Amino acid sequence: MVRQAKAQRILTHDQIWAALDRLAARAGLSSSGLAKRAGLDPTTFNKSKRVTSDGRERWPSTESIAKALAAADSSIEIFARLIDDDTGDGRTVPLLGIAQAATSGAFDESGLPSGKGWSEIALPTADDSRAFALEITGNALLPVYRDGDVILVSPGAPVRKGDRVMVKTKAGDVLVATLKRRTAKVLELQPLDAAFEQLTMAAGDVAWVARIVWASQ
Repeated sequence: MVRQAKAQRILTHDQIWAALDRLAARAGLSSSGLAKRAGLDPTTFNKSKRVTSDGRERWPSTESIAKALAAADSSIEIFARLIDDDTGDGRTVPLLGIAQAATSGAFDESGLPSGKGWSEIALPTADDSRAFALEITGNALLPVYRDGDVILVSPGAPVRKGDRVMVKTKAGDVLVATLKRRTAKVLELQPLDAAFEQLTMAAGDVAWVARIVWASQ
């Protein structure tokens, strides 16, 4: 009797890192956001750390994976499923740190991602093909958004009174606030911290306004 050999499955470097990226996305975080929440160095899971300068593959340690699972409130069984990539349609959106969003060249004139520095992140919803994500750094947007949160911005979504929005000024500043009123002449914004007074801007000083449609919370 001839026995058929069983096909062996080998866990690859790309699979394990892809599973960590999906784990971060399940928690609504970037890879660096997941590392920070896990108490690790923010660059632990960065793509630049996955291969050494001489081309050698670098694998995440079992300790860092365990901490990431705890931070994402997930189990090893979930992680195993993430390795098999059976968790979604694989859609991703461009991701940039919010501090870099104010730099010259990060967006084109219509408010779409442009230039270098953007990575990719899988998020629960990305109906707008032009949507992009920003990772919050620091505490400037408390109490609504905290360090490590990710917001999804949709340039194609209609903007209404009461929406949380991202505003890019012609001077290059980036603001995240609640829209109070918008006319042909002015834009009125309420800072996320209610302790701050309402801000009124001339419409001519605004490059573009886009609605925040989702945030990891």
